[in-house]
Amino acid sequence: MELIGTIENELKQARLAREDDRRDALILILSSLRSAEKELQRPLSEDEELQVLQRERKKRVEAAEAFRAAGREEQADGEEDEAEIIEEFMPEPADEAELERIVDDAIAETGATSLRDLGRVMADVMPQVAGRADGSDVSRLVREKLA
Repeated sequence: MELIGTIENELKQARLAREDDRRDALILILSSLRSAEKELQRPLSEDEELQVLQRERKKRVEAAEAFRAAGREEQADGEEDEAEIIEEFMPEPADEAELERIVDDAIAETGATSLRDLGRVMADVMPQVAGRADGSDVSRLVREKLA
């Protein structure tokens, strides 16, 4: 619930400053969060808020890639700007060294020795890096370590 209040305050500031692009992005984020609350019929937990933000960010990144592939640079830039605004409300991304340490700890903890243990390692790592690292990057790193 705290995140919604923060975004509402940011929205108010964007309106006062007449920052139309930021305002529009914040409205979309707020709408997604409220929609998720309505769907669950209760306030969102921090993890659920983070999931909504991740989903919205991923949509923007994929849309930007599609627009770029179609040669529509202006729309792609707009989607990337929205993704950056969403990232403001997400936790700081994990750096490569921290990610490697978490993966190494998970491999040691689960006793993983081969790629067959990928699922167990991923199940241990992902909750620790939720919102701070992309699943595909984590998977790539785990595969490298177990290969």
